Formats: sequence, structure tokens, C-alpha cells
Amino acid sequence: MEIRVRSTDGVVILDISGSLDVNSAELVEAVGQCLRDGYHDILCNLEDTDNIDYLGISALVIAYKDVLNHNGRMKFVNVPVQFRNLFSVSGLDRAVEIYASEELAVNSFKEDKVIEDIKKMHLRRRFKRLPIDLKIEIKPKFSRDQSCLQADIINLSAVGCYIFGCSKFRLQDELILKFSIPPDNTILELEAKVV
Repeated sequence: MEIRVRSTDGVVILDISGSLDVNSAELVEAVGQCLRDGYHDILCNLEDTDNIDYLGISALVIAYKDVLNHNGRMKFVNVPVQFRNLFSVSGLDRAVEIYASEELAVNSFKEDKVIEDIKKMHLRRRFKRLPIDLKIEIKPKFSRDQSCLQADIINLSAVGCYIFGCSKFRLQDELILKFSIPPDNTILELEAKVV
């Protein structure tokens, strides 16, 4: 087995050629060295791999677990059809991501980073708010007093809106919101909760 190491866009690509078998300890060593060098995004290219036996699968699993234990990501690309069946039988295909092209695989690491950054954000900051100036009618959902209040929607996002002009309601109150959206003035009636 031979391993050629290269890097693109912060992703280390291990081009593995030959057989993944009893002599696959050098794969585990190569992955360990990448992690020690500070690389946590590793892509294994199996395009030139001739043979994989159960010891080779074991080496892949050990390397994969090592990457996970270092908060990294390991993915696979160009896995030949005969080895995909082996990945399927061993259950490895349910644990790892396999891509048909290097470009797709490298881009998936970028997408993962964007998603991680979004998940780290406070919920209210995950979505960009759109400035908007709409009049809105508000009434309580579970109250005998069903009188409507008028207010303004200042901005709107995928998870909520900022309504100005009403301080009658308390946190967790459930409301009915009614407003129209230009240009065709479609009327929307939504249920909401004060947060």
C-alpha cells in the first residue's frame, strides 16, 4: 500500500493505492500524523486501491475513530463499486460519507463548516433579519377580550419578527397575528408566542 498526501482548501487528501490489508497500519499512522499536524478534515481517495479485506476495513475504522476523537471529519471519495458492497456489508457506509468526486467531497467540508458556524450562533442570530414596515393586528389567542391591537412589524426573519408598539402581552402569551404582505396584499393569519 502507498499513501500520497496532498492538501487542497484546508482538506488533507490521502491518495491510497495498492491493497488495504494486514499491512494497513501505515494508514492509521498517516491519519495520526495529519491530526498531530493540525489537520482535522481528511479525505481518503480510494480510486487506485486494488483490494480491501476485513483487516483493511478495520484500519479504516480505527483511523476514522481517531479522527472523530480529535473532533475532525473523515470522508471517502472514488470508492470502487466492489468496495462499496464491502462497506455496505460491514455497515461502514452508514457511518461515513462517500462522494463520487473530489470536488463534491471538498465542498462538503466547506458546507459542514458553515453549518457548524450557524449552530454556534444564538438562535435569534442564525437568520438574517429583513427590514420591513408592515402594520399588524394582534389579538390574544386564549382570552375573552378579543379586541385587536395595532402595531408595526419592524423586521422579519425565518424564526420570528420584531413587533413594535404593543406592551400589553407577557412572555409566553399566545397570539393571533394578522397582516398583509405586498405586492398583492395577501392576508396572513398566524399563531405566535411572545418570546
